[in-house]
Amino acid sequence: MTTESLPIRVLIAKPGLDGHDRGAKVLAHGLRDAGFEVVYTGLRQTPQMIASAALQEDVDVVGLSILSGAHNTLVPRVLEALQANGLTDVKVFVGGIIPEADIAPLKELGVCEVYGPGTSLETIATAIRQAVLVA
Repeated sequence: MTTESLPIRVLIAKPGLDGHDRGAKVLAHGLRDAGFEVVYTGLRQTPQMIASAALQEDVDVVGLSILSGAHNTLVPRVLEALQANGLTDVKVFVGGIIPEADIAPLKELGVCEVYGPGTSLETIATAIRQAVLVA
């Protein structure tokens, strides 16, 4: 996948029926401006659609934006779909409205980090770089 000489490829996805995508779009543009190659899949993506796009786009990272409260259902399904497509080395980050009590269980499933509203782009970009380049 990525070496230090190639840009990190990130897929930003909105799984489920959540129709709020401003944050995902801001993040996609911000990461692009920070030197990442970014693919934004748009609204209402199924876990299988996300995994398929990740495979087709040969991404290093999948960022899931979830504001609907369905993170405990959608994130495990996305992780399973990624694994089913052989994408076990793809790093997954989650952003949105995630209760504090749900963060540790998501990380135990394999999510690298969970970010809430107001997290700086610099924090997210640094974490992505560390996760991909250290792996």
